[in-house]
Amino acid sequence: MALRRPMVAGNWKMNGSAQLAQELFKKFATKLQNDSAEVVLCPPSIYLESVRQELDSNKEALNGCLVRMGAQNLSQHDFGAYTGEVSGQMLKDSGCRYVIIGHSERRRMYGETSNIVAEKFAAAQKHGLTPILCVGESGPAREARRTFEVIAEELDIVIQKNGTMAFDNAIIAYEPLWAVGTGKSATPEQAQEVHAFIRKRLSEVSPYIGENIRILYGGSVTPSNAADLFAQPDVDGGLIGGVSLNSTEFLSLCSIAMSA
Repeated sequence: MALRRPMVAGNWKMNGSAQLAQELFKKFATKLQNDSAEVVLCPPSIYLESVRQELDSNKEALNGCLVRMGAQNLSQHDFGAYTGEVSGQMLKDSGCRYVIIGHSERRRMYGETSNIVAEKFAAAQKHGLTPILCVGESGPAREARRTFEVIAEELDIVIQKNGTMAFDNAIIAYEPLWAVGTGKSATPEQAQEVHAFIRKRLSEVSPYIGENIRILYGGSVTPSNAADLFAQPDVDGGLIGGVSLNSTEFLSLCSIAMSA
């Protein structure tokens, strides 16, 4: 079995502040125990520099603990007249290692099609960023027993445009739309079933990728349910929304991942 380091990625969405970054790093420096899990902070783009400054100034205090920086979105274009957009190169220059691609809110609210998501996936890797690719089904799709079909379609378009080996430098986040921001969460068994499907789907074309890719669960993860979710054999951590804005609870999730 591959040794997949757990990851906890905090997606602040359109929330947070420079003060939150300071508060998080103050607690990281005293309470993160080791490098057995990777922590990623994904603030709004305007706060990337604040997070970067905290990361740089706390490197020694972190004592080798793996805290990285990621972005919430990027343009599929490298440069040009795209007001309000941010390119992969800009994110790389800002110190990002990761970028969230295809979050359900981007797909639903901003009309990002699977083709656009596949192009953004390629743009991220072109500029040395690791995409965190979000996939997941709606409530009606789950009720219609179309979960696997929806997720297969979202994966297949990325594979068609980028090749299976592109997932050698990628993370997948399963986020059931019916659980995102609702307070509802998939049961550990439901999460494991979908994660196992994703791993099997990728293993069919590359056993190496299937075994080694990290698959996160995202959908109302809290300190009360994280241990059971992270204990599942194919769940490699979480993509965290609201709880990532509470430094105490987020740190608790990090500790759970470190002991998973």
